[in-house]
Amino acid sequence: MKERTGELTFKGNPMTLLGDKVTVGQKAPDFTLITNKLGRASLADSAGKVRLISVVPSLDTGICDQQTRKFNEAASSLGEGVAILTVSADLPFAQGRWCGAAGVDRVETLSDHFDMNFGNAYGTHVKELRLDSRAVFVVDASGTVTYAQYCGEIAEHPDYDSALAAVKSALG
Repeated sequence: MKERTGELTFKGNPMTLLGDKVTVGQKAPDFTLITNKLGRASLADSAGKVRLISVVPSLDTGICDQQTRKFNEAASSLGEGVAILTVSADLPFAQGRWCGAAGVDRVETLSDHFDMNFGNAYGTHVKELRLDSRAVFVVDASGTVTYAQYCGEIAEHPDYDSALAAVKSALG
């Protein structure tokens, strides 16, 4: 597994990312994640839709909570042609509990806990923490990555406006 250094810090401390960086223009890597009901989910499950994939270290932290709520709020204005997925290494039970408590109902939370399959495929797996780093990807209806942002510091917000603009652009 490829290791990348010098791209990520956590509260100023250097971290190591595992996997290759995903870039705009490439076909989005497939993944297998666990749903809140312990089923399996993959990129193919939302084929034909524009996908906004919001990656967070843990829903039980302030910025991750805000990030997921922000995209949940935006979902209502984006329409049925968009699937918003939030990926974290949280256990599926914790994700389901968090969604219920937060009233999040337009974002599908998916767990990378089992084998870090998503993190390894998208280059967000933080070796030292066994969590996913903060990132946002937009994948168009044909499966091509049209937007990719890896946050350089885990404790910083992504560029919400640019990610949402990329979704709207992918919708045509």
